[in-house]
Amino acid sequence: MRCLGGVPYCSLVATLLCFSGIALFCGCGHQALTETERLIETYFARNLQDYITLAFIIQYFQYFIYGLATFFFVYCIVLLAEGFYTTSAAKQTFGEFRSTMCGRCLSSSFIVMTYVLAVLWLLVFAFSALPVYFFYNMDATCHTIDVLTETPASINQLCVDARQYGLLPWNAVPGKACGITLSGVCKTREYRMTYDLYIAAFAGAGITLLALLTYTVSTTYNFAVLRYLGRKGAMFPAIGFEPGEAEAQVERGEERLRPVWEAA
Repeated sequence: MRCLGGVPYCSLVATLLCFSGIALFCGCGHQALTETERLIETYFARNLQDYITLAFIIQYFQYFIYGLATFFFVYCIVLLAEGFYTTSAAKQTFGEFRSTMCGRCLSSSFIVMTYVLAVLWLLVFAFSALPVYFFYNMDATCHTIDVLTETPASINQLCVDARQYGLLPWNAVPGKACGITLSGVCKTREYRMTYDLYIAAFAGAGITLLALLTYTVSTTYNFAVLRYLGRKGAMFPAIGFEPGEAEAQVERGEERLRPVWEAA
């Protein structure tokens, strides 16, 4: 039970959230990009030159996801280790501890790094909402087509143009899907799976952002603990006693020496 008191629960929860969020974002995002390329190739572009730029961008993003997953795995482990190192419960459980200038500088560095990373990840979180927005509009258009199936003339005017979202150049042919063709695209397994994958990736980005904010709170608290311990170390530097222990040691020494004084 004493060992459980030394666990940095805040950092542990943040680590689990970060691992879960990154796994969702990277895994689902990678597969969603692959399925997006297939949808564009099958239904929105007939010429390879029309979507080759998009294919290269998707490939680069997938490589970026590989590096991102590796970086967050290492960084979360380091932050968890830093939480174990600086948690006040661990210091109370495993004995005396004196914070050093190096330890305080390290904790302050983690605060700055985690804060900057949280701000940057906020941009990633906003960016991950864009494909969800695209597929949401596409799904809403398909729903409207299903409602207006009795009037084919108006159905053909309902379209989703990939060129308007910057996915294809303006000279791409056909570049858009309309009417019954669009309704057929929305009913395919590839479309439904891609939509769900983007939603999962968006949720993973949100979980990761929550984990980074939790890390920011945790590292700030840890830094405050180190500052406090550093001040205690400055107050009792000679022997290393905790506040109050020096007086107790003096009293115990006087009690042991009192019989000798009385005999003399």
